[in-house]
Amino acid sequence: MGLNVAILYGGRSVEHGVSVNSARNIFEFIDRKKYTPIPIGITPKGKWFLTKSVSKGMQKGKPLSILLDPRKPELRSGAQKISVDVVFPVLHGTDGEDGSIQGFLKAMDLTVVGTGVLGSSLSMNKIVAKRLLREAGLPVADFIPLGYYENDKPSFEEIKSKLGLPFMVKSASLGSSVGVTKVKSKSDFAPAIEESFRYDHELLFERYIKGREVECAILGNTPPKASLPGEIIISKEYEFYTFDAKYVDGKAVKIDVPAKLPKEVMTRIQELSVKAFQVLKCEDYARVDLFYADTGEIYVNEINTIPGFTNSSMYPMMWKEKGISFTDLISTLIDLSLKRNKLKDRIQHDFNSSLKF
Repeated sequence: MGLNVAILYGGRSVEHGVSVNSARNIFEFIDRKKYTPIPIGITPKGKWFLTKSVSKGMQKGKPLSILLDPRKPELRSGAQKISVDVVFPVLHGTDGEDGSIQGFLKAMDLTVVGTGVLGSSLSMNKIVAKRLLREAGLPVADFIPLGYYENDKPSFEEIKSKLGLPFMVKSASLGSSVGVTKVKSKSDFAPAIEESFRYDHELLFERYIKGREVECAILGNTPPKASLPGEIIISKEYEFYTFDAKYVDGKAVKIDVPAKLPKEVMTRIQELSVKAFQVLKCEDYARVDLFYADTGEIYVNEINTIPGFTNSSMYPMMWKEKGISFTDLISTLIDLSLKRNKLKDRIQHDFNSSLKF
């Protein structure tokens, strides 16, 4: 029997449906000679269900509970007991990619595929991530943060004077372009802020970078390796890479893997991507999104610690170009997590002192 791999999918996130599609592919392509997949669906309200396969109707599965015992946690569905060797979270966005689920699983001392608590939380918040990347000397677009409860909110003219026009308004901790608007005039300003605050307590105004959207896949830990960058060529019918362009309209984008870029630009994108991965304390794998501006400059846009695994997702495409199949990629990620998990055994948790209690 292979290792039992729990595939967590769905979740309390606006990217719930994307998660289902990603997990469906992982469930289908995982090497069943090595692993026994255990799909666990989390509903939009946060209820956990054991399912036979990955399905959007996860609530039709068996309700789950868990025995909270570190190193030997036990999932239960009625009288059925389920042991888990590795957890593979495929939860995009809120409660899945922000360190929440990683913290819960860490407390249970489970082996988890992907970035841990710190890296997940740092990477998920665009404001924190950009500040850290900028502090480390990586190029990021100029931005201005704003909190929902701040009394002194900037005017359209103030943002325009600092960032130029057009500019972007983004929810701070979401993905898949949810809560993102391109502001081209004053009439766009208030609706854009309202849209971003609908999904988050923080937003950022960001300088619009005119240029090409490129992505780079990172794999491994010591050291992490970068794929050749890929490019997303967006239809002129779209203002930017929107949710619909990503997941709904099959004709919205053309994908070039690898991107048609000069060799020195490709190398620079790889270098920046690896450094961003390390600065934000990522582990095992991630996808770095960048802009190659018309001016020739390269900007790090954001990093996705649980990139998509749908049929149109760039992360598996970029490694396929390097000869790594979907199945081998999944096995590599699980193996990376197992090796990394062994390293934590060197950390001592007991401290002998004269304290009496």
